[in-house]
Amino acid sequence: MTLDEYISSLKDKSVAVIGIGVSNRPLIELLLNAGLPISVRDQRGEDKLGAEAEGYRSRGAEVILGGGYLSGLDGFDVIFRTPGLLPTEPALVSAAAHGAEITSEMEAFFRLCPCLTIGITGSDGKTTTSSIIAELLRAAGRHVYLGGNIGTPLLSSVPEMRADDIAVLELSSFQLHSINIRPDVAVVTNVSPNHLDKHTDYDDYVNAKRRIFAMQTPEDVLVVNADNAYTARFGEEAKSHVRLFSRRETVRDGVFCRDGTIYRSRGYEVESIIPVTEIRIPGVHNVENYMAAFAAVDGMVSAEVCRSVARSYGGVRHRLEFIRELNGVTYINDSIATSPTRTIAGLRAMRTKPILIAGGHDKHVSFDTLGDEIAEHVKALYLTGDTAEQIAAAVKHSVFYDPSRLPVRILPDLRSAVEAARDASIPGDIVLLSPACSSFDRFTNFAERGDKFRDIVMEFKENEAE
Repeated sequence: MTLDEYISSLKDKSVAVIGIGVSNRPLIELLLNAGLPISVRDQRGEDKLGAEAEGYRSRGAEVILGGGYLSGLDGFDVIFRTPGLLPTEPALVSAAAHGAEITSEMEAFFRLCPCLTIGITGSDGKTTTSSIIAELLRAAGRHVYLGGNIGTPLLSSVPEMRADDIAVLELSSFQLHSINIRPDVAVVTNVSPNHLDKHTDYDDYVNAKRRIFAMQTPEDVLVVNADNAYTARFGEEAKSHVRLFSRRETVRDGVFCRDGTIYRSRGYEVESIIPVTEIRIPGVHNVENYMAAFAAVDGMVSAEVCRSVARSYGGVRHRLEFIRELNGVTYINDSIATSPTRTIAGLRAMRTKPILIAGGHDKHVSFDTLGDEIAEHVKALYLTGDTAEQIAAAVKHSVFYDPSRLPVRILPDLRSAVEAARDASIPGDIVLLSPACSSFDRFTNFAERGDKFRDIVMEFKENEAE
């Protein structure tokens, strides 16, 4: 089915689109351009979306904003949900019970995509792994579309895709929840507690991750982390061909690390790819990201090309991104670290104890392990956001905490935290933004938070703190 045929199939149906955001805006345009009288809904009010809402109304759409945006859904035939609104939402459950098809831009894309698809999910590392996979494939001469949760919806690009192209898609638990997709290659980097403010419980979150391989067949490939209990179990459950990656043990089919070198294996055939010390982006977690990527592109990208990319690729914005060195102090933006495990990985990647800026939206995950890591591996801690008090408490309750060695301060906003970190720094220090929390308490997303950090740091002048 082509995109035009799919849109035409909706013309005799009542259609609602919930969420005016990155993933749904191109979808809304497609539907309005086809003349469909859709209903567009968003929880934000006219003060935020007034001009955009009026534009949609002028083209024939019903627009419902604010507190009642989920009212009256029971009569619709098709409802496209925004990723952040899970199908477990009572209004969607009711609509489904009344016969509505609950779908999404991502589910429609997989139905229509004419080329090979590689889907990547995980609690941590999925953005970097997706980006590395795209870089590897491009370096091998393939035409690649990179999208999904990484920020670029691809549904409107379907008409220009060719059969020999490759679509690389980062997939969040929100996007995967309850949808039916079948990526040709699926990658699960790891699974750990995350987004428990949205999912009904941890099992619901884990089951959402399972959706990435649930419909695969033996002709498809599933890449999983053998060192993670949940993903190792996924490999045992899957019907697809499973490739493992592991830092701890040798694997027969996949990628492993031994004596500081990454190898790729196919049965008894083993090839050396690269010493981990030659990978440009720092951190053990990025070694794992590369291992997952090398396994995903096995058969499509040579070891030589893998080596070349690993030695040259500088990583993704907001992921241990070097901002600048000023007065001998290095500033690093790791705003993508929206979970404690991701911040822990960032701390372990540092060459010296950093001055850490953390805190943000409360996702109802424990900070106890993070508290221990901070107490052991941080020079000074500056906290801001909704979780500041919780993180401070976790650090102070750690058996490793020594108040004489680790100052902990809570600041009212990001700017004051960054300025305080600058004022406390000396040449040789690292100031690291790695929040361990999502950004929704103060910012639209982690990218806006990271951009704000960059802007503040770039405003600083030579010797300004002296």
